[in-house]
Amino acid sequence: MRVAVYGGSFNPPHVGHGMVAAWLHWTDQVDEVWFMPTYAHAFSKELTCFSTRLKWCAALASDLGSWAQVTDIEQHLAKPSFSIDSLNALKDRNPACCFRFVIGSDVLPDLPKWKSWSEIETKFSPIVVGRDGYENPDGSVVFPGISSSEIRARMKAGLTVQKQVSAGVHNLLLHEVPL
Repeated sequence: MRVAVYGGSFNPPHVGHGMVAAWLHWTDQVDEVWFMPTYAHAFSKELTCFSTRLKWCAALASDLGSWAQVTDIEQHLAKPSFSIDSLNALKDRNPACCFRFVIGSDVLPDLPKWKSWSEIETKFSPIVVGRDGYENPDGSVVFPGISSSEIRARMKAGLTVQKQVSAGVHNLLLHEVPL
């Protein structure tokens, strides 16, 4: 099975994340997309608690369909979370899967800071997706400039985020798991 591992903070996940996952599936690049929220950010980014972000990702995956899943692998590994360790652990636990790693073009400038980026390139054939407002590789599909930080700011200001998140995530943000 071909699996795209889509790592990120997902603080919260938004429709841009959903569009990327759907595009990967609809264009037959992969059979499944697994959202992998980071447990402890390698660059010390402040995050909502992991269990909440995991629940948000599960709501987004449910809104997308059975081909979208969530993995909690990072809560079982050493902290901070490094993508290469998570990807290797997933491969060890799922040897029949062919994993590819999904990143947004917004992280390209930071790749020299990543642990073992060259190993990720070799073993997990990254898929780089374009983001509006960032330098994108030639031929990239560029996805809308929706950001989790924008969503958090809108919610803090009392503004709606219904158009920026999936219905399931929106329901959680409103009723169960607020930011």
